[in-house]
Amino acid sequence: MASRPRGPIPLGALSKKGFAATRRSQPGEGRLSVLAFEGVVKRFGDFTAVDDLSFDVPEGGVFGFLGANGAGKTTSLRMALDILRPTAGKISVLGQAPGRKLGGEIGFLPEERGLYRQMTAIETVTYFGQLKGMALAPARSGAESLIARFGLAEFGDEKVQKLSKGMAQKVQLAAALVTKPRLLILDEPFAGLDPVNQAMLEEVLLDLARSGSTVVFSTHVMQHAERLCDRLILIARGKKVFQGDQDAARGMLPGQLVLCARQDPKALPGVASATPRGPAKAGWTEYDVALKPKASSAALLEACTTTGFALRRFEERRASLHEVFLHLVGAPEETVA
Repeated sequence: MASRPRGPIPLGALSKKGFAATRRSQPGEGRLSVLAFEGVVKRFGDFTAVDDLSFDVPEGGVFGFLGANGAGKTTSLRMALDILRPTAGKISVLGQAPGRKLGGEIGFLPEERGLYRQMTAIETVTYFGQLKGMALAPARSGAESLIARFGLAEFGDEKVQKLSKGMAQKVQLAAALVTKPRLLILDEPFAGLDPVNQAMLEEVLLDLARSGSTVVFSTHVMQHAERLCDRLILIARGKKVFQGDQDAARGMLPGQLVLCARQDPKALPGVASATPRGPAKAGWTEYDVALKPKASSAALLEACTTTGFALRRFEERRASLHEVFLHLVGAPEETVA
């Protein structure tokens, strides 16, 4: 495999340079699966952490690896990085078995941050670039560019031990990005970041995806997945319970609507339940309506029209990934303010 050009990542203008010159495919083109699991099992003694897990991640875009704490997300990502070996099954990363030979083609941000406290921010990022095969000059140039991009230019020569937790997380992210990886894997990347830095990180990930890289990140906070993911997998107790795009995920739930009517819509065809939102006003009441499985909002609207069922409001309500999560997994996940 030919090596990719090394150097600073011009985040914020990646669609014009940097990754754009080496991009391979848009999300869904299916020209290459950058990460694939086939029947993967991982046991620790009698405990099965990952159970017959199969999925693939096409090149390009943002892929969400979702599940509650303890679902098997971190174990799965560590197997993809060859930190752990599967008990059974096959894993492919960029068309190869996991291993160190992939070097700078993969960037990794672990959940447990690990930096050398006596190094400066720029020294740290430069070191990680060299560790993955970069020459000193482009590694340092890339480090300086990323440190500036993340708003840390005035702290570039500060030792890591003097940086705040949020600053240190930015340094670790820069270390994961400095080689311009084709595949970036992040394990719970938003943990511990304040809302401003969460927004900054979301924009960085979207920038990378727009420029042709593939981003895989794990989270149990569904709001991040809603804002970022082209595609996602949801696992529970080590097993896959869903894989697809967000529309397909929401399609797992019955349709939901808000109606404003003079009569209770519960008796209409396809309606599973109708709950008043509050007292009637001038004879009109708003209802939260849940449809029966396979019933459609279009059929309900047609029934209202043909039967003369008076309506003042007919609005489809888009289910959240939080609701999908609860429907498929039946356990709460952490929310973000």
